[in-house]
Amino acid sequence: MSMTGTAAPRPRPASTPGARPLVRGRAGGRLLPAADLVALLLVGPVVGADWLFDVVFALLAWLLLAAQGQHRLRICLRVSDQVPQLAVASGLPLVLLAPWLPSGPLLAVSSFGGLLLARGGLYAALRCAYRRGVLDEPTLVIGSGELAERLAERAREHPEFGLRPRRIDVSEVEGELAAADRISRVLVCPDDATEAALVTVLRSNWPLTVDVCVVPRLPELGAALPRAALDELWGVPLVPLRRSGHGGAGTAAKRAFDVVLSGLMLALLGPLLLVLAVAVRVDSGGPAFFRQLRVTGPGRTSQVLKLRTVRVGAAQGWAVPAEECTALGKWLRRTHLDELPQLINVLRGEMSLVGPRPERPHYAQHFGREVPRYGDRHRVPGGMTGWAQVHGLHGDTSIPDRVDFDNQYIEQWSPQGDAVILLRTVAVVLRASVTACLRWELGGGNPRHRRPARPRPGAHRRTRRRVGFARN
Repeated sequence: MSMTGTAAPRPRPASTPGARPLVRGRAGGRLLPAADLVALLLVGPVVGADWLFDVVFALLAWLLLAAQGQHRLRICLRVSDQVPQLAVASGLPLVLLAPWLPSGPLLAVSSFGGLLLARGGLYAALRCAYRRGVLDEPTLVIGSGELAERLAERAREHPEFGLRPRRIDVSEVEGELAAADRISRVLVCPDDATEAALVTVLRSNWPLTVDVCVVPRLPELGAALPRAALDELWGVPLVPLRRSGHGGAGTAAKRAFDVVLSGLMLALLGPLLLVLAVAVRVDSGGPAFFRQLRVTGPGRTSQVLKLRTVRVGAAQGWAVPAEECTALGKWLRRTHLDELPQLINVLRGEMSLVGPRPERPHYAQHFGREVPRYGDRHRVPGGMTGWAQVHGLHGDTSIPDRVDFDNQYIEQWSPQGDAVILLRTVAVVLRASVTACLRWELGGGNPRHRRPARPRPGAHRRTRRRVGFARN
């Protein structure tokens, strides 16, 4: 269903002042997943498949399409770009259902054909509705250069794309996105002067509910991305920004994951935690647990629990000198077992298992002023471990690097990503525990445990490799 054979462009009637379409917004985007599901459900009776397995097959294929991002309605309605993804969604359920589906191959081929027909018919109907002004999608084109003006002009000249464009400068973005219920798409044309401001304003409105596409900085050159992952507006390539997984469903799934796993870990590791708490009490007297106020989410602080690793009465400044740590405390810090009590914080909902590591409020304010994008990492709840930590960014390491990894984690969040981070964390803890036991460093004064007394103001500006901060 290529659009390359479109007739000479003509302006859409609905783009003239005062004209209004019958339906505005995301009607087409809601129809696409519905059309896929109907097509998949109707194929089974046609090929004579059992109704129960037909329903299971259809739901699996539909979920695979959703997981591949194929329920996003593209601007360029071209089915040929999506053929590989449709084939995968039609064939992969056979791996699970083959023993119960004698007609499985026929069902898979028929489902693939049904999806092609359903999408081809839907796209043809949408293009017709766009040209007649029955449907349209109010669109913001953000940028002040020639490319932004050209993009808006092409959208106006080609009504088959269904866009009602309005070009705005970066300075106007904040107010427009605050009223995002009146727009369906955002097309971003960044340049050297506006790139930083665009990142700031888009993250400040995070998570966005509209479809956002960015024009690549070298649009004339081909990108090493699957065609199904790209979009297009009359020859101008567009890269869709990943929809945030931190919407309602994603947040609920992450919370359920935290509750189930933290509960299981507390049940399994409860005896070990009890033994360590008694050992801390016997080793140095005083309380076994240590509480510290941390920034654990957007606008939220919580008392984070840890096993005490310092002597009773030791000052809690920027860094803990090695001589202030108990012998057992040094071992607990090296193995990260001092953080086991934070499973209670996770179970309470004050933290997550995976997320940016929380920092103390006054240091968070300091870094927020000094380190670019530091505040962006507070968009999600803090975690016991995170993408930065599994890359070794804990202790006396670069804060700007940690910020980059934390924000990358937020932008790219997925349940499987959390699972990978947890597995890597378990491997790190086991390796550190075995190493510490073999070396028997309970009483050692290893210089690697020492921290700088206080960070030097502006040190992160001079180097991104080493910026002192307290291990947390």
